[in-house]
Amino acid sequence: MTKRHIYLDNHATTPTDPRVVDAMAAWWSTGFGNPHSGDHWFGWTAHRAVEDARSRIALMIGAEPDEIILTSGATEANNLAILGAAKSRQLQRRHVVISAIEHKCVTESAAELQRNGFTVDVVSVDRGGRISLDELGSLISNQTAVVSIMAVNNEIGTIQPITEIGHLCQSADAWFHCDAAQAPAAIDLDVVANDIDLLSLSSHKIYGPMGIGSLYVRSDILAHLQPTTFGGAQEGGLRSGTVPTPLAVGFGEAARLMSETSDEERHVTRMLRDKLWEGIREIAPSASFNGCKQERHPGNLSVTFPTIDASALIGALQPQLAISTGSACTTGTPEPSHVLTAIGLSFEEAEHSVRFGVGRFTTIEDVDGALALLEVAIRQAEQAVA
Repeated sequence: MTKRHIYLDNHATTPTDPRVVDAMAAWWSTGFGNPHSGDHWFGWTAHRAVEDARSRIALMIGAEPDEIILTSGATEANNLAILGAAKSRQLQRRHVVISAIEHKCVTESAAELQRNGFTVDVVSVDRGGRISLDELGSLISNQTAVVSIMAVNNEIGTIQPITEIGHLCQSADAWFHCDAAQAPAAIDLDVVANDIDLLSLSSHKIYGPMGIGSLYVRSDILAHLQPTTFGGAQEGGLRSGTVPTPLAVGFGEAARLMSETSDEERHVTRMLRDKLWEGIREIAPSASFNGCKQERHPGNLSVTFPTIDASALIGALQPQLAISTGSACTTGTPEPSHVLTAIGLSFEEAEHSVRFGVGRFTTIEDVDGALALLEVAIRQAEQAVA
């Protein structure tokens, strides 16, 4: 059994790639200029670095650089997309649709709109976490301002049929927003850009630094989206505040690396994820797999252990193995995961479920070490309830 720390929580955050750290290094010291200072060399240099990063992010998703709005992360991007879209269309359209398994920042944004007179409908998902396209089609109308459905779920890894959703939205001129924070490691986003109007990304989900993300806004609606914060009119007036040059550079480099390595990386990640699942089944034959088995993030594994409390299991594995009960943004809340209950798990089953996140820097040794640690913890838990 290994004595070192093993990290299998890559859906909460990914470790910053050393190549990204190297790319950022100079921008903390000699490249410290404000990218919005247009009167001197320091500002010009920082501005060029930010624009280069913007181009790299755009290239990763098949967009144009001027369609990328830099934010503090996917949470801010999701808020700007949903609230900004609703605000811009509220005179003619006061209806919003989200899925039952969206991130909390999407559900809370929708709730805020509901408190302000909008109608919000929630489209259900099946046992694998895939939305019902028929139900979605019946909900969308000429009153729908925006539909927000994530590309890849952060808890169970399910990949949604983005192209089909986009076509349904287009038929009613409803803007389609997609939370794609988990998507770059799972699917090629550049092939679905034509089907999406607004798309949110997060740097720290693709081996970049925390504290920065982006919102893609399709060029023909860019002038119509309304801001949700106000100040110096940076980012085309949609997101006021100084863009942090080092973080932007890091995000850009992370996007470049993801674009260049995604296919091979997904293959390796999937193999390690499958090895982990096979090992868990040997240790705990009663364990069950949550979410789609095919249309799924290659590094995601959500498992229910019927007789073992998830929080107790995770606690027993500390500090050697990092896994989680679900979204880091809902850790500490007393309710079971809304994602797991939406796919049909009972409250008890949800409380017995654990999320594993395999990533770029996971090794076979990590998987073997994690299985060794899990076996000891599971056997101890079984003995405690025997």
